[in-house]
Amino acid sequence: MHRLFPALIALAIALAVLLSSVFIVRERDLALVFALGEVKESISKPGLYFKLPPPFQNVVFLDKRLQTIENKEPERIQTAEKKNLLIDYYVKWRISDPRQYYVTFGASDRGAVERLQAQIRDALNAAVNVRTVKDVVASERDEIMREVLNAVAARARPFGVEVVDVRLTRIGFVPEISESVYRRMEAERKQEANRLRATGMAESERIRAQADRTREEMLAEAYAKSQAIRGEGDAEAAGVYASAYGKNPEFYRFYRSLEAYRNAFSSENDILVISPDSEFFNFWSQTKDSR
Repeated sequence: MHRLFPALIALAIALAVLLSSVFIVRERDLALVFALGEVKESISKPGLYFKLPPPFQNVVFLDKRLQTIENKEPERIQTAEKKNLLIDYYVKWRISDPRQYYVTFGASDRGAVERLQAQIRDALNAAVNVRTVKDVVASERDEIMREVLNAVAARARPFGVEVVDVRLTRIGFVPEISESVYRRMEAERKQEANRLRATGMAESERIRAQADRTREEMLAEAYAKSQAIRGEGDAEAAGVYASAYGKNPEFYRFYRSLEAYRNAFSSENDILVISPDSEFFNFWSQTKDSR
């Protein structure tokens, strides 16, 4: 029994040494192997690895996942018009070089977050200070985000940090300029509305004039066609009358006289002052004589 005790102690020591010499790198981790305080190896692939037992070598793990920074309070940034804006943002970043990252910030990400926030403030100031409120809020917002991303990514790269994305989530006005900005926006919208209204009125007048011109052209064309048809009808009627007159001139004269009598005495109140011997009563007298 006394002989087994030292053997068990030796086995326990050997097992402890073996366990301290084995480490696992997970999918979400980066590993730095240190030997007497100096980085000997950087491991980014997951798996089972071996090292010398402490104090000869030890391992520090870093998170390689994509991380997010959101500002707790809006950044107060001044525009080219000397007006302050309140800007909220978020940043997506991750560790690209674990050795350089550890040398710069250590194992904690607090230093990296503070450094990135300071760089974002500087980049936002540089991008917003040269633009107007309208540019920042509306027309050049995407360009500002690209400028900030490029600037922060270039400054963070030497520290072993990759900045993946920068987004401006909200842009607001400080209370002292909100009213003036709203009034100016209202005036711009009214000006645009008046411009559109004037354009619409001009277009309506153009359409109305075109419709009137088309109407006049159609009426003139229809009148010309009606006159042509009436002329053709009159010519055909004249031809018929002429043909009838040629066949029996005496009957034609009689028929025309009857029409004249009908038109002359169509009303009881019609009065004609004319000689009874007039040619107008030629057939009238003949009719009476025949009776």
